[in-house]
Amino acid sequence: MFPFEFVIAGPPLSLQTRNRQRYQAWKDAVRGAAAARWPATLAPTSESVKIRITYYYDRNSPDVDNIIKPIQDALNGLIYVDDRQVIETTSRRRRRDRSFRISVMSPVLAAGIEQDVEFLHVEVVLAGNAEEAGG
Repeated sequence: MFPFEFVIAGPPLSLQTRNRQRYQAWKDAVRGAAAARWPATLAPTSESVKIRITYYYDRNSPDVDNIIKPIQDALNGLIYVDDRQVIETTSRRRRRDRSFRISVMSPVLAAGIEQDVEFLHVEVVLAGNAEEAGG
């Protein structure tokens, strides 16, 4: 089932928010979007993983580092057993009204773009031997 990817309508909620209810609601939304694509009969992986997050936004965006933790936490117990298995995370943002390059357009990413709203594309891949080899 890897690479595994999903999209969720944005904007994301920053780790820095003081509103814990909104923070939990955002994590629940992320988990729900991932669960909708993850086979219900498939157990979470116990292998090391890497996560790539891209936020396609319109005007304002939280810092890319502040959107990572809620997403990693939301995937605990669903995609991987524990977020300690995440050995690398890449987080970036792209303005939707500016030009950017997409080297590989998956059907999931294409569906996100077609929605014509801000969204996040999240991809989880198995890390293989990257941890042992030093990356």
